[in-house]
Amino acid sequence: MAMQLKDKVALVTGGGEGIGKATALLFAEQGARVAVLGRHRENLDPVVAEIEKAGGTAMSVCADVSDPDEMQAAIREIIGAWNRLDVVFANAGVNGVWAPIEELTPEEWDSTLTINLKGTFLTVKYAVPHLKKNGGSVIVNASINGTRIFSNTGATAYSASKAGQVAFTKMMALELAPSKVRVNVICPGAIESSIDDNTEKRDLDKVQIPVKFPEGNQPLENAPGKARQVAQLVLFLASDVSDHITGTEIWVDGAESLIKG
Repeated sequence: MAMQLKDKVALVTGGGEGIGKATALLFAEQGARVAVLGRHRENLDPVVAEIEKAGGTAMSVCADVSDPDEMQAAIREIIGAWNRLDVVFANAGVNGVWAPIEELTPEEWDSTLTINLKGTFLTVKYAVPHLKKNGGSVIVNASINGTRIFSNTGATAYSASKAGQVAFTKMMALELAPSKVRVNVICPGAIESSIDDNTEKRDLDKVQIPVKFPEGNQPLENAPGKARQVAQLVLFLASDVSDHITGTEIWVDGAESLIKG
């Protein structure tokens, strides 16, 4: 079977762990040269080494997705190395602070929105001139929160950022369609990853409405999904197999959002 991303160049933000890492590895397996982007080189280099050990091609790119200068420099570095960009997985993000609205500070709100929403904007903005040259695919990583689920009380900033990513995706899908650049958004549910390390939950018992799921809240597999399961969806949207799909959100959650929503 032919590799689905042969001769393509792909950028994966937040590529040092979790869904980003799984996607970078899968993209490389499928023939892409992969730029693995994140803030800390010590997280990126092992992913690049794993790709190279398997015979693939990758590079570490250090940048903060919320910093315009750093993202412009990152894109220049990729283009300088490989002279093209075909796929962008805007994956970097944080859960941020989950707290009652009276306790959520403006600075905490700004931090979550800046990384999750502005970071997506900057990633796509600076990639677009290069994507337009050959057509391409952008995949944004949002969440079931803010799209199908609104019962995680206290996750206000996070949910707003994720809802914003969905709207951003649909605007971009139309704007970039004449250039044959497709833009889609995935909405994962509970996935085995380290994103909870970036979560601060504070006094949620004051505002949460108690709901019990006696049989569990993961209908399909009775367990959180795996990062590679999400990566397989990202690969589908990155590849030419999905060449008539754009402006679409796809939930990858084993029906978790249906039972919780």
